[in-house]
Amino acid sequence: MAPEELRGSLRQQPFEPFRIVLTDGMAYEIRHPELLFVGKRSAFVGVTNQPNETYFDLSVKVDLLHIVRIEPLGVKAKSPDNGSK
Repeated sequence: MAPEELRGSLRQQPFEPFRIVLTDGMAYEIRHPELLFVGKRSAFVGVTNQPNETYFDLSVKVDLLHIVRIEPLGVKAKSPDNGSK
């Protein structure tokens, strides 16, 4: 994913919480714009223990190449099924 696309989601007014989904099926919820720090090739996700917290407890480095989609938080994360049903 291009860093501009990810940053655009952070700058949306009003901010709409979203989930980033990775190629391995992992997903991270971004409930506050200050909990995602975007670089040219990677991003740092601030992970919290409480849903409404704006201070992170730990951070995870994510390669932007592994972000496959952004979903609004109202949508349940899909489990990877590789197209088979």
